[in-house]
Amino acid sequence: MANPLTSPKAVRELLARHGLFADKRFGQNFLVSEAHLRRIVEAARPFTGPVYEVGPGLGVLTRALAETGAEVVAIEKDFRLKPVLGETLKGLPVRLVFQDALAYPWEEVPEGSLLVANLPYNIATPLVTRLLKTGRFARLVFLVQKEVAERMTARPKTPAYGLLSLRVAHHAEAERLLDLPPGAFFPPPKVVSALVRLRPKGVPDDPELFALIEAAFAKRRKTLLNALSGAGYPKARVEEALKALGLPPAVRAEELDLEAFRRLKALLYTSV
Repeated sequence: MANPLTSPKAVRELLARHGLFADKRFGQNFLVSEAHLRRIVEAARPFTGPVYEVGPGLGVLTRALAETGAEVVAIEKDFRLKPVLGETLKGLPVRLVFQDALAYPWEEVPEGSLLVANLPYNIATPLVTRLLKTGRFARLVFLVQKEVAERMTARPKTPAYGLLSLRVAHHAEAERLLDLPPGAFFPPPKVVSALVRLRPKGVPDDPELFALIEAAFAKRRKTLLNALSGAGYPKARVEEALKALGLPPAVRAEELDLEAFRRLKALLYTSV
């Protein structure tokens, strides 16, 4: 059965009835495409653990998830939407939490949890980074701005490749599944969105590695040698490590894949 909220007309009427509007401060662009809604739900299957949704908005995805029998916890920052969600999710076993998702205790969620969400653009990168660090998630399936999706899935020697690409690669297998046009949302955003699926590998965080990577990309136009020595890594030690890895002195950060950064870290932190 088609979801009653997957039409701009229904969304306009629902908002008007509650005296509300889509608020840019919360990055509110409500999904109104039935076809794309089904693709998101299918990409998230199987629902083997509790499902967390960030930014349920009017409850269109929340409802579709709950109707599969999944155990859904929806976290919404905008208290104005409480009566709307009370209406659209009536009778469904959804736990609503009105809180800033960045303040939620993600480190305490059950292992094997899932994230399925149309993420507010302004919190997508810090939130996904934190969720990956927790090690609690079996899968993360979410909508983000296309440019963010490109950065999450980028390969070395491409313009989008950087710290976020390496953070995602360290923790998960990443796929950009499909792009969604502005017309899939109401109101339509000014950007194309993309559906991303991450399958975490159970690899713990490595603060030393990411301190190194952050320093390497802080000034992308510099050589890796100059970027790292400028960040406080001893220049002679960096030169020695690059030589041991068979890398030229003029190599830049964007040319190294994750494994090369791991080897570089091992050399820098074990050199005498």
